[in-house]
Amino acid sequence: MTPPNRFRRIARDEATRLEEPVEEAAALAIKLGLDPYPVNYWVVDHDEMNQLIAYGGFQRRYPHWRWGMTYDRQKKQDQFGMGKAFEIVNNDDPSHAFLQESNSLADQKAVITHVEAHADFFRNNEWFSRFSGDSELDAAAMLERHAETIQRYVDDPDIDQEDIERFVDAVTCLEDTIDQHQPLSADRDTERTQPEDLRERLDGMDLSDTVQGEVFDDEWLDELAEAEAAAADLDRPRSDVLGFLSDHGMVYDEEAGEATEMESWQKDVLDLLRREAYYFAPQKMTKTMNEGWAAYWESLMMGEERFAGKDEFLTYADHQSRVLGSPGMNPYKLGKQLWEYVENTTNRREVADKLLRVEGITWRNFHDAVDFEAVQSLLEPAPAINEIRSDTLSDLAALPDDDSRVDWETLDRALSDPDAVDVDSYPWKVLAYEGLAERHFSLVKPQYRGFLERIRRSELEQLSRYMFDDARFESVEAAVAAVDRTAGWERMREVRESHNDVTFVDAFLSPEFVESNDYFTYEYTRSTGDFRVASTDPDDVKKKLLLRFTNFGKPTVAVFDDNFENRGELLLGHRYNGVMLDLDQAEDVLERVHQLWGRPVNLMTIRKEYDEHDVEVARRRNREPEPSEVGVRIRYDGSEFEEFDLDPELEERIQASDIDYDTKPDEWLS
Repeated sequence: MTPPNRFRRIARDEATRLEEPVEEAAALAIKLGLDPYPVNYWVVDHDEMNQLIAYGGFQRRYPHWRWGMTYDRQKKQDQFGMGKAFEIVNNDDPSHAFLQESNSLADQKAVITHVEAHADFFRNNEWFSRFSGDSELDAAAMLERHAETIQRYVDDPDIDQEDIERFVDAVTCLEDTIDQHQPLSADRDTERTQPEDLRERLDGMDLSDTVQGEVFDDEWLDELAEAEAAAADLDRPRSDVLGFLSDHGMVYDEEAGEATEMESWQKDVLDLLRREAYYFAPQKMTKTMNEGWAAYWESLMMGEERFAGKDEFLTYADHQSRVLGSPGMNPYKLGKQLWEYVENTTNRREVADKLLRVEGITWRNFHDAVDFEAVQSLLEPAPAINEIRSDTLSDLAALPDDDSRVDWETLDRALSDPDAVDVDSYPWKVLAYEGLAERHFSLVKPQYRGFLERIRRSELEQLSRYMFDDARFESVEAAVAAVDRTAGWERMREVRESHNDVTFVDAFLSPEFVESNDYFTYEYTRSTGDFRVASTDPDDVKKKLLLRFTNFGKPTVAVFDDNFENRGELLLGHRYNGVMLDLDQAEDVLERVHQLWGRPVNLMTIRKEYDEHDVEVARRRNREPEPSEVGVRIRYDGSEFEEFDLDPELEERIQASDIDYDTKPDEWLS
C-alpha cells in the first residue's frame, strides 16, 4: 500500500533539487537587465496543478460552478494528451509560481527562466500598474477576501444560494465589458454618492431657484447637471458596462414582475467581481507580449547561455518546440518573433547609424560601399567574452581594468578560489550586463545573418536626414567598435513598459516582418463552405490581428442610453467593425444584463445578410458573395425577444472608429 505522505515527500525532494536552479536563474535574469518581482516557487502534484489552473493561478477563489468545469476540461486535456501544463504564475508581489513535480529537470529549468521573465513583465508593464496604482499589490489576499465575503453570503440562511449563483453568473458573463483602458477608480472602494442621490436631496429641500442660486454656486449646479446627463448621453457611451450597472442597475423581481433596488449583498458581489475583472484585464491585454517576452528570455537563458546542461539540452529543445509549435494563433510564437524583430531592427539601426558616419559611406551608396561580411566579422564578440571556461579566465583577466563588460569582483573571486564560482556551469557570472549584450548581440546569430544587408534605402535616408557628424569615423573598424551592443535590449525594455498587444502589433508588425515570417490571413468562404487563405497582404494581416486583440478579442459593447425612448430601458450598442455578433450568444448575454438592470434591455448591432441567388452565382464564379449590412435592435423584456430595424442615425453611431483600433476591414469576410 502506498504511504499517504509519499507524494509530499516527492514534492520536498523536488523542491530541494530546484533550489540551485531557482537561485541561479534569478541572478542571471538580473544580470541580463531584468527587474522581476521576487518569486516564490511551489512544487505541486498533477491534481493540484489542475486546480490552480482552474482558479486562474490562485489557491482560493469564490464558490462557483465554473471552476469545476475548467478543472474538468484541464484534467481531460492532460488525460488525452491534448496539452500539458508545465507551470502557472500569477501577477503578484511577490509572484507565486507553481511547478509540477512530475516535470523533468530540463522542463523545470525552462519554467523557472520563463517565470522570471513573466515576473519582470508584471512589475514593469504600465498596464498592470493601472490596477494597483501606487499601492502595494497583494492579489492573492484580495482574491481570498473576495472568496470569504461571497462564501459568507452563501452561508447566510436569509439569502437563497440559487439567487447568489444566478447573480454571479450574470456578472461573470459581463466580466469583459469594462473599460480596460482606464485605471480602476479608487472611489469604487468606498461609499459613493450618485448624481441622482444629490438631486433627490436637493429637490427634497424644496428650495426656490433663487435660493438655490444663493446657496449653491453655478459651477456646482452645472457639474451636477453634467453628471446627471452623462449617464444617458448618446454622444458619450459608457464602455464600462459593469461599472454602469453598479451605479445605476437594479434587479428583476420575478414574483413582483418589476425592477427593485439591488440588495446590499448584490452590490457588494458586483463590485468585488468587477474589481477582479480589472485585475485580470492586463493579462488578457498583453497575452502575446507577455508570453513572447518570457519565451524570448527563456530561450536565451536556457539555450544560448547554456542554463540547460549538456544532458538536458535535447529535452529542452523538445519542450520549446512543443510550446512554439502549437497550432493556431500561438501567442508564444508570435510574441517571441515580434520581440526578436524589435531587437534586430534596433540593432540594425544602431550599426547602420555608425556606418553612415564613416567617410565615403552615404545612404545612397550604402549597399555598394559596405562589405557586409567584414562588418559581420567585426561584430562577433571578443573571444575572451564569447568563450568562457575555467581554463580561459586568464584571457578575461587580461582585458583593461576599466572594461565594463567584465564583472571584476566575481572574476577575482573565481581566480582566487575556483571552487567558489562554477564558471563552467555558469559562465555568465564573470560578465557584466555589457558583456552579456556583446555575447548575445542578435545580428551575429546564424539565423539573422543578412538582416543588416536587408535594410531599405528609405530607412537609411531617414537615419541620414538629421545626421550632422557624418564623417565622424575614419574606418569601418572604428565605426563598428563604437556600436552600442545594448541598444536592442534597451529598446525592448522601453517597449515592454508602455505597450499592450494592440499597440505592439500596430507598431511592429511591418511588411518586412509579415513577409519574412510567412504570415497570412484565412477566412471561412460561403461559396465553398470551407476555410481558405484570404490574403498575404501585410496590411490585411495586421488588421486581422488588431481585431483579434481589441477588447480581448471579444465584441466591444457600450452603454448608449439608460432611458431609451423615455421608458427606463437600457440601450447597449455593439461597436461594429465588420464582424457580426453571434446573435444566439448575444441573446443569452441580454438575459444576463436584464437580471442586473431589472427592466427591458436593447442591443444595437449590424447583421450581414446574404441573398441565396448571389451565393449560388458566387459559388459558380469561385468568388465571395457581397453581403448587405442591416442595422437591427434586439429587445428583451424578461420573457421574450423582439427585433426592430435600427434607426440610421443610431446605426452610424455604433460603427467603430479608427481611434480605438476597431478598424473596419472593408474587404474581409465575416
